[in-house]
Amino acid sequence: MSIKITFIGAGSVGFTRKLFRDILSVPELEDTHFAFTDISGKNLDMVAQLCHKDLRTNNLPATITTTTDRREALVDSDYVVNCTRIGGLEAFALDIEIPLKYGIDQCVGDTICAGGIMYAQRNIPQVLDFCSDTLELAKPGALFINYSNPMAMNTWAALDHGANFVGLCHGVQNTTRQIANALGVDKDDLHASAAGINHQTWFIELLHKGRQIGSKELLDAYERHPEFSETEKVRIDVLRRFGYYSTESNGHLSEYLPWYRKRPEEITDWINLSRWINGETGGYLRVCREGRNWFETDLPIWLEAEDPPISSDVRSTEHASYIIEAIETGRTYRGHFNVRNQGAITNLPDDCVVEVPGYVDPGGIHVPSIGDLPMACAATCNSSINAQRMGKEAAVNGDVTLLKQAMLHDPLIAAVCNPEEVWQMTDEMLVAQAQWLPNYKGEIPKAKERLANRKPIGNKGTKGAARLKTMSVEELRAAGETERILRTRGE
Repeated sequence: MSIKITFIGAGSVGFTRKLFRDILSVPELEDTHFAFTDISGKNLDMVAQLCHKDLRTNNLPATITTTTDRREALVDSDYVVNCTRIGGLEAFALDIEIPLKYGIDQCVGDTICAGGIMYAQRNIPQVLDFCSDTLELAKPGALFINYSNPMAMNTWAALDHGANFVGLCHGVQNTTRQIANALGVDKDDLHASAAGINHQTWFIELLHKGRQIGSKELLDAYERHPEFSETEKVRIDVLRRFGYYSTESNGHLSEYLPWYRKRPEEITDWINLSRWINGETGGYLRVCREGRNWFETDLPIWLEAEDPPISSDVRSTEHASYIIEAIETGRTYRGHFNVRNQGAITNLPDDCVVEVPGYVDPGGIHVPSIGDLPMACAATCNSSINAQRMGKEAAVNGDVTLLKQAMLHDPLIAAVCNPEEVWQMTDEMLVAQAQWLPNYKGEIPKAKERLANRKPIGNKGTKGAARLKTMSVEELRAAGETERILRTRGE
């Protein structure tokens, strides 16, 4: 068979090549045509060089075309994969730095909280453009596979737009491996079912060789584990109080809740600085900067390096290749997907986007009914869903008032800021990010005027409770950090 897969944002340092190699590990997909598109011709060329190298060294018949013209790339596509970060690292830095002035200390800032809600204002208009082009130019029924955050808000807006759209994340897979490690069992013997919303998904069933793993057994395993007892303090505390373990990392989860990052003097009690993902202030921004610098500097070395052969042995656990394999070959796949709720979780709103188990076959993605989430888990999800709904609608309509209300109702922002601080912070973020916000074109001058006529109150003076220095390529190399940089996007 021969299919066409278009990657939008193909200049992504991590995702494009990983997913490219995953797809080509399936024998029936070895002759796939890949259309790579990105607004950065430089980044596009760097990634394409590495992927062409993979084709040569593995003697595969697949083909690659590259273009900065997205519409050209989408023509006759069977699948579309979105790996974009609208505004790049420049906008990402503003998502972290401006909220810090108001006391909001984020580890990642790309899902909810101030950074995630603002990220949605940049991303959603572009995602809707991608979907419109896909509906017009790709093959009928082409599946749009989204890896870009904020996952739930992007997916929600796209589904409202009528796209054949699924959001994918790796939190369930990564945490299932971690749980197996904590329990001291083989991950292949562990069956996990998780449900909730992206980055707030809860393990509602864990079976080891058919035996139910209870919350006390899991808590005991984490509390005695020499590494996780130090690096997963937030997740362990939530497990202790809720009875359920979260799929998301310590750092991510800490910024979605109102309890662990609201007092700067207490943040270090809940995080660990051995890896960014454990809660470092602006940790993901730092490693993304380091990774991009490394990539640009060491590309010639990577092109000469000997990579593992493409095979099922080195295939990642990212869902995309397995979904495509299931649809194209009929080999059924079970995974966890971001889809419209529509009753899958009965105590969350039907219209929201949930992350739940599902199955894929040639007929597409099928999601069974999960029933109710435990009450505490559902309450936590609902707090974020309310902010997501407002943030999504604000982005679609360029509605400043609704954007500010979304910020106001975010759990961590509400724990840290008063209403006037929220209003001024949002105006400041709108003005600083104006070049990426065409949906707010008519509102930016008004935000500038409001800021000019008010005394600045974003002056809490914090640089972050747990900030680490961005290392140069030379410093990273001296510290032997090659492996960490290469896996950054798979954390």
